[in-house]
Formats: sequence, structure tokens, C-alpha cells
Amino acid sequence: QVQLVESGGGSVQAGDSLKLSCVASGRTFSSYAMGWFRQSPGKDREFVAVMSRSGRTYYADSVKGRFTISRDNAKNTLYLEMNSLKADDTAVYYCAAKASAITVFYYTAPADYAYWGQGTQVTVSS
Repeated sequence: QVQLVESGGGSVQAGDSLKLSCVASGRTFSSYAMGWFRQSPGKDREFVAVMSRSGRTYYADSVKGRFTISRDNAKNTLYLEMNSLKADDTAVYYCAAKASAITVFYYTAPADYAYWGQGTQVTVSS
């Protein structure tokens, strides 16, 4: 089992940048596929960026070229660097972990993930 704690959210202006962090408990962080998701009021939770155990990445079209997902297995930490933020990026951002993941696979469906953080709010004003 793993516990996830996100941080780094905040209120910014359009065009600004933020970097989210997600620290995982336990000693098996490298064995999890990881992902960032977001949810706005009245909308379903959607994937933003995901990463396989091997480091392969995949991005939602809406963030491609602006967001970068990375992980530091030595620090048990997942990151999401967000640049050129837009008002449409406003949401609660969650990190998620999937156990028993195939090494090179990434997973984009929220239902694939058993472990979730509490979320961090990102608000972008235009």
C-alpha cells in the first residue's frame, strides 16, 4: 500500500508556471505506474499526464507541450511541471499510483489506479 501527498498548487495568472509534487510513502515507489489527473466542478476526473514504471510518458492533448511529468524514485516523488497555464487548467489536481503495473505500460483511466492523493487546487486567472 502507498500513501500519496500532493503539494505545490496555488492561484496564478494565465501564462504563469507551477510545479506540483507528490510524495509517496513506502519503499516500493519505483514499482508503481504513476499519473496526474484533474477534476473541475461538475466534470469527470480526467487524466493529465501519466508515466510508466520505465519512464514512458503520455499526455492529454490539452496539456501536451506545456506540462511535463517526471519522477525521482530515489526521493519517492512524482512531479508535474506546468507552464503557460490557462484558465481552463483550473482544477483540483490529484496524483495516483497503480500497483502491479507492467513495466512499460502507462495507464490513462482513473479506474486503473487504486491509490490517490488528497488533491491540490490550481486556480488560473485570465
